[in-house]
Amino acid sequence: MKVIIVGAGKVGTQLVESLLNEKHEVTVIDNSQQVINNLNDNFDVLAVKGNGVSSSLLQEVECAQADLLIAVTDSDEANIVSCISAKKMGTKCVIARVRNPEYVKELGFMRKTLGINYIINPELSTAHHIVRLLFNEHVSYTEDFAKGRVRITEIQVSPNSNLLYKQIKDLDLPKSIIITAITRGGEVIIPNGLTTIDPLDTLYVMGERNSVDTFAQAAGSKINRNRVKNVFITGGGRTALYLAQELEHLGVNVKIVEQDLERCRLLSEALNSTLVLHGDGTDISLLKAEKVEEMDAFVALTGYDEENMLVALLAKQLGAGKVIAKISRSSYTSLLETIGIDNAVIPKLITARDILRIMRGGKIITLSLLIGGRAEVLEVLPQPDAPILNKPLRELGIPQGLIIGAILRDGRVIIPKGDAVIKSTDRVIVFTLENHMDKVTKLFGVRGGHKGIL
Repeated sequence: MKVIIVGAGKVGTQLVESLLNEKHEVTVIDNSQQVINNLNDNFDVLAVKGNGVSSSLLQEVECAQADLLIAVTDSDEANIVSCISAKKMGTKCVIARVRNPEYVKELGFMRKTLGINYIINPELSTAHHIVRLLFNEHVSYTEDFAKGRVRITEIQVSPNSNLLYKQIKDLDLPKSIIITAITRGGEVIIPNGLTTIDPLDTLYVMGERNSVDTFAQAAGSKINRNRVKNVFITGGGRTALYLAQELEHLGVNVKIVEQDLERCRLLSEALNSTLVLHGDGTDISLLKAEKVEEMDAFVALTGYDEENMLVALLAKQLGAGKVIAKISRSSYTSLLETIGIDNAVIPKLITARDILRIMRGGKIITLSLLIGGRAEVLEVLPQPDAPILNKPLRELGIPQGLIIGAILRDGRVIIPKGDAVIKSTDRVIVFTLENHMDKVTKLFGVRGGHKGIL
């Protein structure tokens, strides 16, 4: 597939990595020479310096022959214009990133009238993701697939865990679960029966929902069955606004601390019952004064990774319930696990996930990016002519970094062995490292779902 990306910031660069792993032909436009040089040094792409709004530049990169154009610059207006121009020139499908809250009510109009196929809003998607984390009983990362019957859960191995120093083959694992991956010291390990569980390992366990929960609890994973009623947010940007609006709708009491006085006024006008405080969210005396220890959840949403990590850690030490920090650097995820922060949200991964789901089409129902984007979990519907159908899995030459984790068949969850056979009516949950995604699409015969994407 020929893909043009306009804007190579955090999201654009993440998309470049993901699309190259799937063997797409990628062209990138950015107006910064430093960004262009970095792309040329690190990726096998055509990187062009210029303004993605320019029709002559779009013609130069053969926009008319492109299957997809994704506009993710810092300007909503530039993204919209780039997509309109590309569509007029013949690009089959266009996706625009639009972030301004004032445009949210106009998204339907933009799609219908301006011909933009898809519009994504990273801050809104991030807010939705945080809400799911807040109302998830597991304190650590958990995601459900196959209509809620299959679950993957992150289990952080504590120093006194009964799993320590045991080989996986010696663990008392239920038949309906599988350990798909282990992260250790920032490295991703695809385990086998001889792999030993070490202190501070993080396990990614997949299987039948109840069995995963039972195993996770036995392994020391924290469960919080109390409904979230009080949430404290530090940082009053767009994500905080969207999050507070959604929490208000759910009947949750919300406090926001923001340093910029004018932003506080805007938040107060846009929100109904949320208490907006003007102050420094990293000020420990303010956190104590606002009784952060009584909060069911604390969410750090400032524009600085280090500040979010620091204040989230402070809130945790003061006694806040579930603690979530927004970060932009995927490399920080392993650090967060070791210092006790419950969840990290990485907006660029959430946005990339939404775009990849659009590209891969309706046969990939659910998609989750794990371990800082280095792995994915997908729920896939095999195509009628897919190579994976009606053959024992052991005969397919599946690489080590690709795991058929679970099969949903007739409402029953199956953890497949080597002799298992996938049928055309199955839903299949796949765990894969980032460099094996092209093999997933080939095995399952998956092509893009939008009518214009091949």
